[in-house]
Amino acid sequence: MAEFILNLIDRPEMAPEYAQKTTQSGKEDNVGSSSLLDESLSIFAFQQEAAHKRGLKTTIEMTYASLYSDEVVKMAKHDHEVYGDEIALTLLGLPCKQFYDKYKTKDFCIWMFSNEDKERIVDDVFSLFYEKFGFYPMSTGSYYLDAYTINYIKKKYPSVISAVATCWEEGVKAYHTTNNSWYTFIDGGPWNPWIPSKVNSAIPASSEEDDSGMVCIPHLSRDLIACYDGNGSNFGTHPQNVLRGMIYKDNEIPYFYNLVDMYRHQAKYNDGYSYNMMFVGPGWLNKAGRWEASYPLLKKSYEDGLDYYAKLKKKGELIDMTMSEFAIYYRKTHTYMQPEVALWKDVLYGSNKEYFWYYDPFMRTCLDFNQGGAMIDLRPYVAKLDIPVGIGTGNAYDASYPYIIEANYRAGYFTHYAGQGTIKSCQVKRGDEVVDLALERTMATYSKVGEDIVLTTDPFDVVFSDTTLKMVSIFTFKKGKGEIEVERKILSNSASKEVSIEEYLVGCYGREEYSLDMSGITLEVEGKEKKSLSYAYKCRSLELDKGLARAIIPQVNTTLELSSDDASPRIEEGIAFSPMFRLSATKTTINGGLKTCLSLKKAN
Repeated sequence: MAEFILNLIDRPEMAPEYAQKTTQSGKEDNVGSSSLLDESLSIFAFQQEAAHKRGLKTTIEMTYASLYSDEVVKMAKHDHEVYGDEIALTLLGLPCKQFYDKYKTKDFCIWMFSNEDKERIVDDVFSLFYEKFGFYPMSTGSYYLDAYTINYIKKKYPSVISAVATCWEEGVKAYHTTNNSWYTFIDGGPWNPWIPSKVNSAIPASSEEDDSGMVCIPHLSRDLIACYDGNGSNFGTHPQNVLRGMIYKDNEIPYFYNLVDMYRHQAKYNDGYSYNMMFVGPGWLNKAGRWEASYPLLKKSYEDGLDYYAKLKKKGELIDMTMSEFAIYYRKTHTYMQPEVALWKDVLYGSNKEYFWYYDPFMRTCLDFNQGGAMIDLRPYVAKLDIPVGIGTGNAYDASYPYIIEANYRAGYFTHYAGQGTIKSCQVKRGDEVVDLALERTMATYSKVGEDIVLTTDPFDVVFSDTTLKMVSIFTFKKGKGEIEVERKILSNSASKEVSIEEYLVGCYGREEYSLDMSGITLEVEGKEKKSLSYAYKCRSLELDKGLARAIIPQVNTTLELSSDDASPRIEEGIAFSPMFRLSATKTTINGGLKTCLSLKKAN
């Protein structure tokens, strides 16, 4: 039987982000304002009461500011004793008079502080929590928690087993949407719960030795199409985000329910397990309204969201857990090499667009079946890149995990006239005619073969002037190997004409949109002999009759190999105007097909 798990998290953020300006328009910031504190407290009380009325338990993530409120501490103790809510501790909500007086800064993102200040702040907040409650928390969190902070917390406060540690795909797109003012570059991580590596919190741990000791969850459950393609701040299980995105009509939010249902559907692909979380701070239920929405609508949308969860629970289709309860559950039901997958359909625009998302300790990747199964995102988790972040590290704010393919930041199939964007796809050729399978819209069917995950496209036609092929593409994700096998299979060839099939990957590396220096990348073909070149923007190529094509990318400590038993490998070097590399494998056939394997390895 499928299990749909909910984490419902409330935080008594006594000085909610933006709220002082929203509620006191025209006045100077005053995080100690009695009216602001009273309003924040009343909203938190409303959120807790709304959950309990519906029989839902919460995790109360106490903020630094709320720990100075005897009333909030009393409420948290009461709700823990009466309703079984968990009292946790968040590193969000640092700004308050006490914090400003002590640290003399208006920084508020824990990962952006120096390592020394991270430790100082963590000790301060955890000590204050212990003073108020007489125990240390089992759960903590922030928008993002870097590996340094997670490792320090786990070492100093071993009771902590769970944390909110990322906000999925919050990066360049969100930055642009906020007029280049929201410096939370943290994309490239998991969208669902994971056990972080000690090296980098974006990477799932590969073993007990690599295990950070925590089960981490995202800040919100996001729409895995709309959030990736556009600004993620509008597309998630946060009713007020949905209002901000104007995704409602007549004060109703059907999109929210569709989004929850799409997460429920993922149990089909994840051994009967699916997950959701809802995390709304008091600032989003502002009495003066928020964005274009009035308070009554903000309140209604929040209650409507809880009503839907409560309805599912009453039907036996949802299990509400606290964060620490979920961490224990996750440890019992998941292994290190167990992948997390999502075959995600468009629930916003009603199209037939479909993405397949996959992550494990080797990679995070996405296939777009609206482009024939083209790979549009690839993050080399296998490299286990240590990316320090914070003041004094030389990298004050960008915690994003690098990509090798990212079709939104570095283009995909659809590019300017000179050069190709990052993508992995396939071309079928007949004479001078070329059809790229990225232009073949299709849908996929999920299956498992042993422990491997298989995606098979619906059949599609590849049309040439003198013959038409009917084909399918089959993608096999090899569990625990960092490999994806791809078969381009010809089902029929109307005129039995010879065609060539070329599997290819166009890649680079980066964390944002702009090209970085490709010097130092080595491109190779290897079979009975090996040929190689060092990237110098000279538009060179190498090929062999049989063997594999390889790219060694020291900047991200990653080696990519594209191999086939019966195809000709080729590598191509880009130019400054199109700073990419291209790996390919080509085979000529009439009624057969082409099988290739893409593997990711740590370069050193």
